[in-house]
Amino acid sequence: MSEWWTYRLGSFLMFSATTWESMVATYNRELWPGQALALGLGLWALAIAWRARAPSHDRLVSALLGGAWIWVGWAFLSRRFATVNWPAEYLGWAFFLQGAALLWLGAARGGIAFGHADRRVPEGARAVGWALAFAAIAGVPWLAPLLGKSWSQSQVFGFMPDPTAISTLGFLLMARRAPGWLSVIPVLACAASGATLWALQAPEAWVPVAAATIAVCALVILRRGRSDARSVGAL
Repeated sequence: MSEWWTYRLGSFLMFSATTWESMVATYNRELWPGQALALGLGLWALAIAWRARAPSHDRLVSALLGGAWIWVGWAFLSRRFATVNWPAEYLGWAFFLQGAALLWLGAARGGIAFGHADRRVPEGARAVGWALAFAAIAGVPWLAPLLGKSWSQSQVFGFMPDPTAISTLGFLLMARRAPGWLSVIPVLACAASGATLWALQAPEAWVPVAAATIAVCALVILRRGRSDARSVGAL
């Protein structure tokens, strides 16, 4: 029996890199051209969030995000990934919870609000959020071909966990009103994905980790700025 210190993160994986790549490719081929529709909806939601002028705009963005989380949790994590990696079933439930929270708090109750004119959201934070969401929606799908893989390996918002989690962190950074706890599951999802990809020796393992780090730092700075603004306003 090997000593415990000889184990590596990859020792605990229940699947190989080949299995992962084959599963993603099959999933994408079976659901094509749904990815094109999801990409368009993601960019549309980003445009609406940036120029939101009415509560109906805020609710629409929250509904699109919530639907994306629930679909990824069911279609990919529970129905496919969990067949080769049983912990993915629990991650799927986390995605269901995140989607339900976005639908209930944002779409149903209007508890998430965007808006360009609100000074409570520094333009720097909005710019970082927009860049993060845009990179996740429009940039992440290009990683596969840039790394010499097939387009069938591309990860698309609303179909795969990484671009969905990263873009949501960007949307939450753009919001002028959104509970901080809504960022917890997206950050944890990015951390779990980064660890898995690193164990698979995938060159893109740094992407979800870097995105989560940027989002957390920006959220901390934004929260601190809001606290300072309230302190100044109280004087």
